[in-house]
Amino acid sequence: MSTVLESPEKAKGTQRARQARPLVIAIAGNPNAGKTSLFNALTGLKQKVANYPGVTVERKEGIWHLSDDLPAARLIDLPGLYSLEASSIDEKIARDVLTGQVSGLAPPDVIIAVVDATNLARNLYLVTQLLEFGRPVVIALTMMDMAERRGVEIDAARLAQLLGAPVVPVVAPQRRGLDELAHCVVRAAQEFSGTAPRWKLPPDVERELEALREDATPHAHRAALEALFGEELTHDATHRERVEAARRRLQERDPNWWQAPMLARYAFIERVVAEVERVAATTRDATTAIDRIVTHRFFGPFILLAIMVFVFQTIFAWAQVPMDLIDGAFGTLAQKTHEWLPPGLFTDLLADGIIAGVGGVLVFLPQITLLFLFITLLEDSGYMSRAAFIMDRLMRGVGLHGKAFVPLLSSFACAIPGIMATRTIENPKDRLTTILIAPFMSCSARLPVYTLMIAAFFSDRTVFGFLSVGALLIMAMYLLGIMVAICAASIFKRTILRGPTPPLIMELPPYRWPNPLTVLQTIWSRAWLFIRRAGTVILAISIILWALANFPRLDREGFMRTANIASADAAMRERMLASEQLKQSLAGRLGHLIEPVIAPLGFDWQMGIGLISSFAARETLVSTLSIVYNVGTEADASSPSLIEAIRNATRSDGRPAWTPLVAVSMMVFFVLACQCMSTVAIVRRETNSWRWPIFMVLYMTLVAYIASLVTYQGGRLLGFN
Repeated sequence: MSTVLESPEKAKGTQRARQARPLVIAIAGNPNAGKTSLFNALTGLKQKVANYPGVTVERKEGIWHLSDDLPAARLIDLPGLYSLEASSIDEKIARDVLTGQVSGLAPPDVIIAVVDATNLARNLYLVTQLLEFGRPVVIALTMMDMAERRGVEIDAARLAQLLGAPVVPVVAPQRRGLDELAHCVVRAAQEFSGTAPRWKLPPDVERELEALREDATPHAHRAALEALFGEELTHDATHRERVEAARRRLQERDPNWWQAPMLARYAFIERVVAEVERVAATTRDATTAIDRIVTHRFFGPFILLAIMVFVFQTIFAWAQVPMDLIDGAFGTLAQKTHEWLPPGLFTDLLADGIIAGVGGVLVFLPQITLLFLFITLLEDSGYMSRAAFIMDRLMRGVGLHGKAFVPLLSSFACAIPGIMATRTIENPKDRLTTILIAPFMSCSARLPVYTLMIAAFFSDRTVFGFLSVGALLIMAMYLLGIMVAICAASIFKRTILRGPTPPLIMELPPYRWPNPLTVLQTIWSRAWLFIRRAGTVILAISIILWALANFPRLDREGFMRTANIASADAAMRERMLASEQLKQSLAGRLGHLIEPVIAPLGFDWQMGIGLISSFAARETLVSTLSIVYNVGTEADASSPSLIEAIRNATRSDGRPAWTPLVAVSMMVFFVLACQCMSTVAIVRRETNSWRWPIFMVLYMTLVAYIASLVTYQGGRLLGFN
C-alpha cells in the first residue's frame, strides 16, 4: 500500500511541537510477547493504573526517562492484541489511543511495537498494521535470550531495512538493549517524516483506495482503507455510496477481494521471515516435552488440582497470620483512640467508624497479595494458559469459560481477590458471569457464622455415631453455594448475558522463569489499586453504618435511672448501654421495620439488626449479636457466653428466638446473600458501573430469601421446629 508522506515543512513543525512537551509513547504487542516485562523495565515503579473512559479495560501508564536533555516521556501500555481490526474492546481501545480519540490522551509521538523473537511471523502481522498509521514505529525485538537458546538467529539490521523501521533486540529482565531503544525512540520522534509500507495490494484495490482518499495524508489513506474493508459504513450518504460502488466493482472482479489486505500482509511477512530468520536444525523444545505431561488428558487435571489446592491452602492459611496482625493492630488503635481522646461523638466516629473502616479494608491485603503473587507466577511461567485449556471442557458444560476456574476457586478464600482475578477472562460476558456468581463460593468470612450456629445447636450431634453433624453442615453449605452458582451461571448465559461461550482460542506460550520485577510490580499495583479505589467506598459505607448504629443518641443517664442499672459493675453497665443504644438507633428501628419481611424465615428484629450490620462484613453478625444480647463486643463465635445467650434468647411471647431450624435457615441465608460491602465495591471497580453490583446484591438477596424461606417453612412442615 502506498502512503503519502508529510511535507518537510509540516514535519519540522511537528518535530518542534514534540520537543516542546513530554513525548507520548505507546507500547503495543501480542499477548505473551514480553510487553509487560519491557514496560516494567522502562518505567520501574513510576506507574499508574486506571480504566479507559466508559469501559473496564485497564489503562496502564508510566514515566520513562529517555535522556537527560528531554523531559520524561509518558509511556502508554496498550492492551495485548493480535490485530487492530476492532473486533474486541481491547482492539478498539488500541485504535482509539493510536488515533488520539481517547479523552485526555494525545496521539502517540512514537509507537514501540513489541515483537517476540521466538514467534516472529505471528508478531509481525500487528507490526504491518501499526506501520499504516503514519506515525514513527520502533520495533523492540524481545526474548532474544530465549531465541538464542532455541537456536534462532535474526538479522535485526536486515529486518529494519525490509520493514522501514528501526529494530532493537532487547532482553528486558537483563536490561539489554534498553539504552539503544531509548536512543531510537528519540531519534524517530525528531527525524520521522513518514514511511511507506513495503507490501502491495492488488492494482484494482489500490485504484479504488486512491479514488476514496479525501486528501494526501497518511490519515486519509488509513481512513480509506478502513472505509473500504471495515464493517461500519460512514453516515455520510455520498461517501457511503462511493464505498458501496467500489465494493461492487471489486466483487465483480474477485469474490474474495475483501481478503486482499490480510493476504498482502501475510505474503510480505513470509518473505521477510524467510530472509531474516535462521533456525538451527537441532533445536530441542523443552516446552513441548513439558506439555506432554502437563496437558495430558489423564495427568494434566491431577497436576492442576495439586497446584490449585496448594494455592488455595496458601491463600487461606498463610494469610491468616498477617490478617490477624492487621486486625489486631487496628483494633488496638481503635482502643487507644478511645483511651487517648475524651468520650464523645468525634472519638466514636474516629475509632469505630474511620479506623474500623480502614482496618476492614486492609485486612484483605494479605489474601490479595498472595493471590496475585501466584497468578503472576503462573501467568509469567506460561502455566495459566494450560490451566484454562485443561478446565475449558468442564467449565463449558455449565456455560462458563475455562479461565473462570481460577477466580471461582480463589473466591473460597475471599470473593474480593477472586473477582479481581477475572481479569484473565477476555470475553466481557463470560467475565461478568463469573463476577456475578463468585460471591456464592463460601468465603472465610462466613465461617464465624457457621461456627456460631453449629456451636450453639449441633456441637454434640453425630450421624451414624461417628459423622459430625457440624462438619456435614459446613460441607453442605459449601456444596449449596457451588450448586446455586452453577444454576445462576446457566441462567445468565441463556438470558441477560446470552451468547455462545466462545471457543477457547489461546496461545500456549513457552515456559519461562517469571520476571521478579514484573511479579513485584504487579503485586504492588494491585494492592495499591485495591486500597485507593475500594478503600474509599468501603470507608464511606463504614461511616454510614456507624451512624445508623449510633443515632439517635441514647439518653444514658435517663436509661440508667429507668433500668436501675447504676449499681451494676462498669463492664455490665457499658454492655447494657451499648445494647440499648443499638435497639433505639436507626439500625434497631430498621430491624423492627424489616421484621415482618424476615419473620417467615424464622428471624426476629434482633436478628434483623445483625443482617443489616453484616453488610459491612459477614462476620460482624457475631459482634452485633454480642451487643444485642448484652454479651460484649469482645465475644467471638466460640464464646461460651454468646452461645449460651443465643440458646436462651426469647421472643416477646416467651418462645425461643433461636432453634436448630432457625440456625440452619440463618446459615442458608448467609451462604447465598451478598452481605459484604467490600465485594460490592470491588464489583463496582471491576465493572466500572453501579448497575451490576446493585443487580448482584438484589438477585443474590432474593435467592437467599427464597432458599431460607424454603428451608424454614419446609422444616416446620416436616416437624423439625
